Amino acid sequence: MKQLPALIFAFYYVLCLANASAQNRKIDLIAHRGGVVDSTFTENGLPALKEAARQGYEMVETDVRATADGVLIANHDADFNRFYGDPRKVTETEWANARQLTSKLDGSKPMLLDDVLKFCRKHDMALMLDNKITGLDSALFNKLIALLDQYHLRKTALMIGTDESTEFFTGKVRLSCSRKQLEDNMRKTGYQADHYYLFERPANLTHEDVAWARKNHIRVVAAINKFHYRKSADIMADARRDCEKMLGYGVTEFQIDSEFRRFLRN
Repeated sequence: MKQLPALIFAFYYVLCLANASAQNRKIDLIAHRGGVVDSTFTENGLPALKEAARQGYEMVETDVRATADGVLIANHDADFNRFYGDPRKVTETEWANARQLTSKLDGSKPMLLDDVLKFCRKHDMALMLDNKITGLDSALFNKLIALLDQYHLRKTALMIGTDESTEFFTGKVRLSCSRKQLEDNMRKTGYQADHYYLFERPANLTHEDVAWARKNHIRVVAAINKFHYRKSADIMADARRDCEKMLGYGVTEFQIDSEFRRFLRN
């Protein structure tokens, strides 16, 4: 019984060390939808990109689409209506017309993917690409790979892919997967851990999943996005809880909407 206080002290000391270690971990942030986006900045716009660079984001997530004449641009929605007031679909609009549009929020214009990559290279930011090009268009995909190589961004790039494009991009760009997809891929010939990363929202990511990924040398990225909380009665409280839970699991990389940055960095 005399040893009990010493054991309690030792246990408390270990907990303090673990807590200090967690607080000192470097947290890497990926700016969702093309930068710091709020009621004043257009998604995938130059002002949003500049603000992400100013705030020190390590990576920018941008959405890739192709215009009617095969020009790669950064645009989340299938059309230009939400920010530019133009209901035309991206795939039905030529770049010469799309480039004339002006955002009602901040005066920005649709961006060439080339210009996004050029900005990221200049400001030492990595890139997460959300591929929204439908089907298997090897010409456009090769153009995308060439752009990544031109700006020396492919090695650090992440991609959220599509079922149709998975085979093409495997081994060329690191692809997002669920744990089940990763387990399936492990059974395939030529599997390499650095071809993929585990990408999940907190509702689907367990402590055991994170430990499994670490054991198998697989990168983990948690997504803390407003869309996930669209049915929430208190978005900020739920997002904060999820951020704290992910940090407790040992996750150090987050794709986030800018409103939630405060829960991961002072």
